[in-house]
Amino acid sequence: MTSRLLPILFLSLLIGGTSVVQAQDAGTARLKDLVLLEGAAPIQITGYGLVVGLDRTGDRARGTRGAGYTVQSVANMLRRFGIAVDPSLLNSRNTAAVMVTATIDAFHGPGSAVDVTVSSLGDARSLSGGVLLQTPLVNPLTDEVMVMAQGPISTGAILADASGASTRVNHSNTGRVPNGGLITKSGGGDISSEQALTLVMKRPDFTNAVRVAEAINERFGGAANVMNAGQIRVNVPGGPGGAPGFLAAMEGIYVSVDVPARVVINERTGTIVAGGNVRLGEVMLTYGSIVISTQEDPFVVQPQPFTGADAVTGTVGTANVDEEVARSVVLEPNTDVNELAAALNELGLSARDVISIFQAIDRAGSLQGELVVL
Repeated sequence: MTSRLLPILFLSLLIGGTSVVQAQDAGTARLKDLVLLEGAAPIQITGYGLVVGLDRTGDRARGTRGAGYTVQSVANMLRRFGIAVDPSLLNSRNTAAVMVTATIDAFHGPGSAVDVTVSSLGDARSLSGGVLLQTPLVNPLTDEVMVMAQGPISTGAILADASGASTRVNHSNTGRVPNGGLITKSGGGDISSEQALTLVMKRPDFTNAVRVAEAINERFGGAANVMNAGQIRVNVPGGPGGAPGFLAAMEGIYVSVDVPARVVINERTGTIVAGGNVRLGEVMLTYGSIVISTQEDPFVVQPQPFTGADAVTGTVGTANVDEEVARSVVLEPNTDVNELAAALNELGLSARDVISIFQAIDRAGSLQGELVVL
């Protein structure tokens, strides 16, 4: 027997007028959590390296599917140590070619240490137990070497095999070298003598940009001016510490934050996240379902004795349609997500049905906010 559930959703806009809803604050946040200093964004760096010391889980060295660049890299490395070797003679599974990545702060100074991520580039089975050889990490925008990475790799994975059977726990082709990256060059300059600074909003928004400027001006008397939704120009007042001291004093300012009305839906997992300031126009939700069930019953017809005929077999099919009584809920104007959630719980809907309802409300123009589907 097979069963199929076909949900039927009806959405009617009862009142076509629009209404203005006051923006709601999401709370307060420190200014340092809302803005960045222009030119001080984190820097992503990358490099190519070799991992050695693997227990025959590295890149294959020969064959049409082998990683030939790994063998060539090993030969080049040995040549730097004064050892000349023919790459065609190398046949080791104890080495793997990897890409090494890291993200550093623009004001990290030489000598600081950061974690680096190591990812297999070839056909290595596992990087567990390997050691990353010294690898320069380069800023792709300037081609400058900013970090030298080296050290033992931690994957947090377990790989075991015996007699052709193998098992693995966690992903073993990507790992980290804790504090394995030594910074050789700072990404930021000297701002101590700057007379004006530009603050960049992490999430551009005119309301929040104005509130940040107002909070700074309230503390420092007209020092800030909003350039656009993502940038605020701030004049550095005279005082001890210069621009760094001024930035340190600003970081602790608390700002009342406004967040956009947004509903985020992940259809793959059935997850729905809605902000508290999402509002709905007056709508009626009517939900019902049709259950269609089919069943096939086998039968056998025996022939009369001594006739020599064969038995006849077949199936008899039946189909039933059951329709539930539609259930309706009317939402008042300016309904918030808490009231909507309560109404949908009364209907006993699944997460998939709730997603369909949100999409239908948005298409009807009654969702006063942004619907984001992942």
